[in-house]
Amino acid sequence: MKHLLKLMDLSEKEITEILNLADQLKYEKKNGIKHHILEGKTLGMIFEKSSTRTRVSFEVGMYDLGGSALFLSSRDLQIGRGEPIEDTARVLSRYLDGIMIRTFDQEEVEKLAECGSIPIINGLTDYCHPCQVLADLMTIREHKGVIKGNKLCYVGDGNNMTNSLIVGGIKMGMSVAVACPKGYEPDAQLMAWAKENGDFLCTDDVLEAAKDADVLYTDVWASMGQESEAEERKKIFRGYQINGDVMAVAKKDAMVLHCLPAHRGEEITAEVFEAHAAELFDEAENRLHAQKAVLVKCMS
Repeated sequence: MKHLLKLMDLSEKEITEILNLADQLKYEKKNGIKHHILEGKTLGMIFEKSSTRTRVSFEVGMYDLGGSALFLSSRDLQIGRGEPIEDTARVLSRYLDGIMIRTFDQEEVEKLAECGSIPIINGLTDYCHPCQVLADLMTIREHKGVIKGNKLCYVGDGNNMTNSLIVGGIKMGMSVAVACPKGYEPDAQLMAWAKENGDFLCTDDVLEAAKDADVLYTDVWASMGQESEAEERKKIFRGYQINGDVMAVAKKDAMVLHCLPAHRGEEITAEVFEAHAAELFDEAENRLHAQKAVLVKCMS
């Protein structure tokens, strides 16, 4: 595995291998077993979008693996002043052993991989969020024992999270149901692929999507870059919330996931959030372990 650009590029076998390695690395960290697999290696971390979990988990992950991480904001790089991404890729390839980038345009990530000579890891784009969904799949397997055969229901905006959840869920044998307001559906090509390759439903009816779900998932109504739409989106997405009514139609042992940060009272009620806090913060922690597995697969 040279890069992680999007989950569509990975097979079920490759995803499973990442999850198995993540479990191993998590066990070793919890038991104080050092795993300096990337000793002497340096990861450049390019941030054009702000972050809590992505920055901390990648930085700590490289430290745990014996390497080092270098934080690079767009203000610190010449790409922030118009240098072509092709030139940045070729220069940084001479200095670093890998790049993690968190940015807006998926094409920027793909171009880095095309023009550079080192592994590129997608830390988030407007199109997809593969690192988060690997952590989500890891958490589902921890709590449910298996991934295949479970029903995943996503409620909210058809955004980058939804796109990656559809791909990850279908590739790993889950049925996937998405509830979005009309006009806010996930990527059309991804939905067509999901219908051809698995059990997939997209509806504007939250209770229909959530019926008999094993895993319920949501995200904020307005993502980074959509702040100007926040008030309008509150009106449009009202009702697209994981609450007591939604939990009542899901399976009794349904788990709840959220990529965080969460806006209690909007996409999820405070009561549901706190009732499922153990799962939600296992999910947040697993960003570290899943990403360490990706780093090892790409950079070792």
